Amino acid sequence: MLQYSMTCCGTDVMARRAKGPVVFVVAAALVDAAGRVLIAQRPAGKRRAGLWEFPGGKVEGGETPEGALVRELAEELGITVFTGCLLPLTFASHAYDDFHLLMPLYLVRQWQGEIAPREHAEIAWVKPVDLKNYPMPEADLPLIAPLFEALK
Repeated sequence: MLQYSMTCCGTDVMARRAKGPVVFVVAAALVDAAGRVLIAQRPAGKRRAGLWEFPGGKVEGGETPEGALVRELAEELGITVFTGCLLPLTFASHAYDDFHLLMPLYLVRQWQGEIAPREHAEIAWVKPVDLKNYPMPEADLPLIAPLFEALK
């Protein structure tokens, strides 16, 4: 008789209720010709101010994840990205104390316009191996290893 285990690595894999709402956001790993990744520092006055993140933001009602990311990159960085240039890479699912974050990360190598921080304190182009030197929100951390592997 075949038996199934409901645990993986000691963690219960049964569905659990989120603490608060599930928030759906999208993020981009913009990669330049030198293989560096753009990260942006959260401004003062926002949750997790001072931490570095991949640019992106909330998916609004009726938007596709790709449409939301195109809109967010225009708002945050002043660039134009076409949905055909978004390559889904990985995602993060992270439980914060008051909400659960679900965040796909898209790889972006082509855009139009000059990147400028419109909503962030600062931006930086960073080699993937150096991302560990920038404090990031907990939800962004599991995105680093798949990104590093994709850019080797």
